[in-house]
Amino acid sequence: MIRETIVTTVSDLGEVHLAPIGVIVEGDACVIAPFRPSTTLDNLRASPYAVVNYTDDVRVFAGCLTGRRTWSTRPATRTPGAVLEQCLAHAELKVTHVEDDDVRPRFTCEVVHEESHAPFQGFNRAQAAVIEAAILVSRLHMLPMDKIDTEIAYLEIAVAKTAGPGEKEAWGWLMERIGEFKRQSAKENQA
Repeated sequence: MIRETIVTTVSDLGEVHLAPIGVIVEGDACVIAPFRPSTTLDNLRASPYAVVNYTDDVRVFAGCLTGRRTWSTRPATRTPGAVLEQCLAHAELKVTHVEDDDVRPRFTCEVVHEESHAPFQGFNRAQAAVIEAAILVSRLHMLPMDKIDTEIAYLEIAVAKTAGPGEKEAWGWLMERIGEFKRQSAKENQA
């Protein structure tokens, strides 16, 4: 099973990095498989700890993919990490095994500590659509544009019908990023 989360890691200089990552749940373990190259990968190698943040604020997912990475954090409780302030719950992880890979190394982690901060009141369809669109944006360089356009057209229905202000803002950021990517691709094709 994969849970869409915000993973925080810390560099060897103490800089906090937030990234939307699908964390793989394997029994009691969590597996983080960041793409190569990435800040998350570098940070896990420098400091073998991470915090998995469970949030229903989809602006964080969209923001991390569109250059809006400044989200408030606080120190983790039992590990050298950082917790996203607006998370509903978090799990602090320690890396126990690394399986190297040319594309996506796998960091198997044990849960050291978990906390709940606020009740989860369920997702609306727009939140799920924003998360799916965020995943598409993270793969703009890998997927054909017609597939992205088809998926976005479908997801846009849920946003139009069920989004609140936060979901509309997040959706707008993602649509701006797709537009920028298309404009840049068109320029490159003309050159």
